[in-house]
Amino acid sequence: MRARTTALGCALAIAVSSTVFASPAAAAPAPPVNRCGETGFDPKDYPPEPLSLDSPPQLPPIPDKFVVPVPYPSVELVPVPDPEPDNTRVAAEPLPDPCMDPCPDLTDDDEPVGDATGSARLPFPRIEIDPQPETIPIPIPGPPGAPIDPAPPAVVNPAEPGPVTAPPVTPVVGDVSVVSQVTGPGSLNRTDKRWQVDGTDLGIMWESKPGEVAVAFGDSFGKGWEYGVAGGPDWRSNTLGHSTDTELSDGMTIDSMVQDSRCHAAELLSSRKIKNWETTVIPTSGFALGDRQYMSYMSIRRWSTIPGMWWTNYGGIAYSDDDGSTWTKDPHTRWDNIFGLSKFQVSTMVPQGDYVYMFGTVNGRVGTVGLARVPKAEVLNKTAYQYWVGGTWAPVDSNDATPIADGISSELSVRVVDGLWQMTYLDPIAGNIVLRESNSPQGQWTAPSTLIRTAEYPKTYGGFMHPWSKDGELYFTVSEWDSYNVYLMKAQLH
Repeated sequence: MRARTTALGCALAIAVSSTVFASPAAAAPAPPVNRCGETGFDPKDYPPEPLSLDSPPQLPPIPDKFVVPVPYPSVELVPVPDPEPDNTRVAAEPLPDPCMDPCPDLTDDDEPVGDATGSARLPFPRIEIDPQPETIPIPIPGPPGAPIDPAPPAVVNPAEPGPVTAPPVTPVVGDVSVVSQVTGPGSLNRTDKRWQVDGTDLGIMWESKPGEVAVAFGDSFGKGWEYGVAGGPDWRSNTLGHSTDTELSDGMTIDSMVQDSRCHAAELLSSRKIKNWETTVIPTSGFALGDRQYMSYMSIRRWSTIPGMWWTNYGGIAYSDDDGSTWTKDPHTRWDNIFGLSKFQVSTMVPQGDYVYMFGTVNGRVGTVGLARVPKAEVLNKTAYQYWVGGTWAPVDSNDATPIADGISSELSVRVVDGLWQMTYLDPIAGNIVLRESNSPQGQWTAPSTLIRTAEYPKTYGGFMHPWSKDGELYFTVSEWDSYNVYLMKAQLH
C-alpha cells in the first residue's frame, strides 16, 4: 500500500517555485536513538520557526538530482500455474544480548556509505534517466503446481433482516504520541540486524493465540534498501512476527519472526513479482479460530503512478495450521476484481459470536466500506457469505453490498471489545487517520474522530489497532512513506 513518485514537472515546480523567501527551518529534535545507541527515524514534521527580521532570507534547497522515468515495452513469459511455495523454515537462535548483532556477516555493510567517487556536489541538479519496463506478460504452460482440493459444496444461507443500532457517544481523542519505532534501522526491535528487514510497512496485528500477537508486514526489503524507497535487492512481499509484550507504553517488542534462513524473515504468501500480472501480495488482516490462523490478503496486479491507487487481481483468504509458519492460499475463497471495480479487494475480518464479519473496500484508497458475514465453520466457503444490503443479510453478489458508513475510507482496521466495535482507516480526502465506533458491525457508526493528521505526520498511512489496547488507550501502528517503516502510536480516548 504505497505512494508513488511525482513527475519531473512537479519536482521542478517545487525546486524553483517563485523567488519566495522561506523562513529558516525549525531546529527539529535529534532523531530517536534506541537502547543500543542506534539512530532511528522521526516520522513527525516540525513547523518552521516564525520569520525573523534578523534572519537572512533563504531559498528552498535544490535537490541533488531529478529522475526522469522512461517506460519501454518488455515481453515476459509467465509459466502457469503458480509454482509451489518454498516452505523452508529455520528456527532462530537465542539472543542473549538484545544489542548484539546475531549475523554481522549478513547484515553489516561491506561498502562505505556515501558518494564513492568523492566528487564535489554540482551547483545544479543532475538529470538521470530511469528506464522502466512496461511488462507485457504472456502466459505459457509450466510445471504442475500444488494440487488443488475440490471446492466445498454450495451453501445458501437465506436472507435475514438485521437491526441497526443507535451509535455510541463519539469518542474524543486526546493526546496522540509516537511510542516507538517498530521496524528498521534504529528501531526497538532492530529488525534490520535480526531478520534483514530494513524497510517495510503496515504492522497488522491480531491475537494468534492466548498471550501472543501476530504482526504482519507488507513489502519488506533487506540489505541494499535505501531510505525512503520501497525497493531493494532482497524483496519479500510480506513477513510475519510474533509478540508477547503486554506493556506497550515503552514500545512493542517483537520476540521472533518466521525465518527461511539464518537471520532472514521469510516471505509467507508467495507472489509472482511480475508487473501487470501479479506485482505483489499484501496482507490486509488476520484472525484465529481455534488452532487455525486466517489471513486476508490482496493480489496486486500493478501499482499506479497516481499516489494512493493500485489495481488488484482479487482479494483472498489464506490459512495456517502451524501458528503462522507456513500458509496456504485457499484457491476458492477469492473475490475477483472485475473491471477494477469489485468490492472486498482490501478486507478486514473479525470473528464475533457465531460469525466472522468481513469489512471491505475496492482497490486503492478511494472507496466506501461494505460488510459481509459468514458462519465460523464456513470461512473458506465463499457461497456461504451473506452481504449487508440496506438492512438485510442477503445471499447476493458481493458488489450488491451497501456502505455501512459515509465518507471515503481505505486500509481498514476493525476490532470489537466488550461489545463495542471500533474501526480505524485512512481518510484520503481529509488526509487523516480516523476512529469510529458502533454497537454493531452494521452500524450506525459515530462520526470520525481524528487520530493522526498527515500535516503533522507527512505521508503517513495505515492505522492498525493493537488487540490488547485497554479502555482509554488505543495503541495502533502507522507506516510513514518517507522512512518506509512502522511506528507504534498511542492515543488517549475520552
